[in-house]
Amino acid sequence: MSEDIQQVQPLDPGIAEEWVRKTEEPNLRAVSASRSREGDLWSISVWAMEFIRTDPLEPELRRRIANALSGVNGVTSVEEEDREVWAVTGTPTGKALVEAAAQAVDALADQLRDTL
Repeated sequence: MSEDIQQVQPLDPGIAEEWVRKTEEPNLRAVSASRSREGDLWSISVWAMEFIRTDPLEPELRRRIANALSGVNGVTSVEEEDREVWAVTGTPTGKALVEAAAQAVDALADQLRDTL
């Protein structure tokens, strides 16, 4: 399965830096991270969270994503901002944030795939 984490040019002028995980299963495995021009605030988007709405899978994936992001070097706080978005503060790299969230998704990919 092809996938790649890369930095992309932000389309939004309020975004200083953006990283994406490109995958052949975007509804399941795509993740992105964007850093605001205002301080050390990152937004991490996990596409699968838009579609996963079953217990116990949804809360388990939420927990894994939050734990993975919290464990990234330089992260000082992690909060859920929206259904599929986490707000992260600190000085982590965008690539490390995408990798961490992607690993959380990949750990449950087979189960997630069955719900889509």
